[in-house]
Amino acid sequence: MLSLNQTEEHPSYIALEQFGDDLYEATDGRLDVEVYPNETLGGQQEVLQLVGDGAVDMAVVPGTQMENISPDFRVLNLPTALDDIDHQLRVVSDEAIVGDLFTSVEDSNHLTVLGGLTQGSRHVYTAEGPIVEPSDLSGMKIRVQESSVHIDMINAMGAAATPMSYGEVYTALQSGVLDGAENNGISYMSQHHNGVATHMALTNHLVGLDYVVMNTDLLHSLPDEDREIFQQQWQLVSEHHAGLWTAETETAIAEAEDSGTEINDVDKAAFQEALRPVVEKYLDTPQDRELFEAIRREAQP
Repeated sequence: MLSLNQTEEHPSYIALEQFGDDLYEATDGRLDVEVYPNETLGGQQEVLQLVGDGAVDMAVVPGTQMENISPDFRVLNLPTALDDIDHQLRVVSDEAIVGDLFTSVEDSNHLTVLGGLTQGSRHVYTAEGPIVEPSDLSGMKIRVQESSVHIDMINAMGAAATPMSYGEVYTALQSGVLDGAENNGISYMSQHHNGVATHMALTNHLVGLDYVVMNTDLLHSLPDEDREIFQQQWQLVSEHHAGLWTAETETAIAEAEDSGTEINDVDKAAFQEALRPVVEKYLDTPQDRELFEAIRREAQP
């Protein structure tokens, strides 16, 4: 059983369903993955505990949930850590960079991180615009996830970070309680935020990541042959998902422009400089700084 909070149309569901089919074929039916979408097995925080307990085998959870277990996971969720999806894929598939992190909660929580599924580049969208530099966000209330990193991130970008449940954002934008939000292009369109926030600034302040976690005992209980096949098949999932995500993002951005959304580039250097203190604040151990520097070395020159 694999728990997912997305719908059957989402790239994560499609890629994971294919993973299950390929795994079943490669092991002559010995292994299979049944994906349960739409949080049918429970909310993400609850399911994470269920995976650790062994009641659920696997789950897709956001970085903010993993940060609640171990602050070491914050490094991959820091603004400016990753340049784009390709950079992200190189990092999360490199055991020399993330191997220790992905096994770091095995003893304490019985969770092994198999890898990541991209959430794509996140941008700021607002009811008024355009937003070109951080000062343009001054006084604007921008929705963020309930994460200290995300709150500090938006405040540093010049706005007033406003934590809020995702399901409340549309109404808050419509009523003027919020001036904007930050998210990827797919979510912007799927939640119809283009109807209430018609300016999108391509800040690319964060490349989001979902983690795929598995019960450690279950993973280690697999016979050597099946475990090797499982890990081989898993290596194909992130890349398949990234291709689906990229194609859907291109469609979403085109649909946004057709619907009247005004999309503009920003002063990238100004935003990166504004975010530098946030990065420094959370690199508070030598291990965190070493991981961040390893991530940055994987960026294209």
